[in-house]
Amino acid sequence: MNKNTITHAMTVDVEDYYHVAAFAKVIKPSDWDNWPSRVEQNTERLLQLFANHNIKITFFILGWVAEKYPQLVKTIKQQGHEIASHGFSHQLIYNQSPEVFRAETAKSKQILEDLAQTPITGYRAASYSITRKSLWALDILAELGFTWDSSIFPTRHDNYGIPGSPEEPYRIITTNGASMLEFPLTTAKVMGQAIPAAGGGYFRQYPYALSKWLFERASLNQTKPQIFYLHPWEIDPEQPRVPNASWFSNFRHYTNLKRCLPRLEQMISDFQFGTMSESLGTAKVHKILTIHELAANTGNKQSPAST
Repeated sequence: MNKNTITHAMTVDVEDYYHVAAFAKVIKPSDWDNWPSRVEQNTERLLQLFANHNIKITFFILGWVAEKYPQLVKTIKQQGHEIASHGFSHQLIYNQSPEVFRAETAKSKQILEDLAQTPITGYRAASYSITRKSLWALDILAELGFTWDSSIFPTRHDNYGIPGSPEEPYRIITTNGASMLEFPLTTAKVMGQAIPAAGGGYFRQYPYALSKWLFERASLNQTKPQIFYLHPWEIDPEQPRVPNASWFSNFRHYTNLKRCLPRLEQMISDFQFGTMSESLGTAKVHKILTIHELAANTGNKQSPAST
């Protein structure tokens, strides 16, 4: 493969600034309606950017946002973008019971399907919270009709990550024997360590030259498709400031908001992007892991053919 045939996945997690895990200790879901929303205007700015560059991407839409702003979902669909689920209430999965997770995920899926008038088969967990503590969520996703997921970050982090898990797209066999494709978040190997290179806060905190170098390195010189992600609030330096949040939460959330949009535009110019489905179509999926193997990090089974 060469640079002209690889399509990386450009993704946006559609949530508002007050939904983020960094502010969960100071903003409860019951208070969300008390905060001025910025998600519509920020998502529309991103839609205009993607239209200017003539690319279609994947929007992982929070069910809470879809229920409150149905026209936003319809606009995204009308403009030809791919729609996937970001759950309903943006809670960390490993802090939920399987029963609550199932109910919320089914609710969000139904809302999106009713608005988009198309099956919703892709999923991304809030804060990438499918970890070794919550792999049971993959069983539920498969039972609900999802066929691909992008929730696993093969790195170490205080809130997420499955260190040592595959860094390329792979197939997961659930406990009940169903099959799902996993498109893990981008990491680049540097001195044997998996360095996050997928976007978001890392993209704002790193110098752009470093982000570009890491993404290029992760793609093995444009031979393997990767994922880039960000949130609508990350291009909004005028958003309200949240009082009483910790210094670290403020650092994670507010660093370089002014620089994110021009950096994103540069990223789009430097790499070829499309939807998750388009990107998965350029990937060669060899590895198959059962949930047990993923939990134990011992799976090395290879499929006889690429998909």
